Amino acid sequence: MGKQDFFAHESAVIDDPCIIGKGTKIWHFSHIMANCSLGENCNVGQNVVISPDVHLGKNVKVQNNVSIYTGVNCEDDVFLGPSMVFTNVINPRSAVNRKTEYMKTTVKKGASIGANATIVCGNDIGEFAFIGAGAVVVKEVKPYALVVGNPSKQIGWISEFGHRLQFDENGIGICPESHEKYQLKNELVHKIN
Repeated sequence: MGKQDFFAHESAVIDDPCIIGKGTKIWHFSHIMANCSLGENCNVGQNVVISPDVHLGKNVKVQNNVSIYTGVNCEDDVFLGPSMVFTNVINPRSAVNRKTEYMKTTVKKGASIGANATIVCGNDIGEFAFIGAGAVVVKEVKPYALVVGNPSKQIGWISEFGHRLQFDENGIGICPESHEKYQLKNELVHKIN
């Protein structure tokens, strides 16, 4: 790991080799396993496990009691709420070794996943999507989508600042906080200048 320019609580376990970015903080009883890559300025809460070969981008916030399993990739500025769950095998059995069958899940830039949500493996989460607390995601989530429930259902669209978007007759929505404009066209949302 070279010179340590990150913080790790004395109870945290960090296996070699792994890369941990400058300014990252790793809190009590967390385990960072071999061959992980954590970007700059991440915050890894208490009792977190990051399994081998996981990649976290810059400024990823991982709240307490989250396990990030092999096959998961989180891009920059992702928020993982307390006790949310990833899976990496679609049909796990204790007596059947499926380590060669890990499925990939990518959480795209700026997405937020609420407390106690479950992401079933193989379902990517789009840029700036917002997964409500307790949701069970069983299919792909579009960029800027707001999804809730079990199984999860899209109920709207959300801005990069986390506000629900309301669209006019021209498909234009404005974030009430940032005043940035978004366009809804062909069931997809894009930020416009």
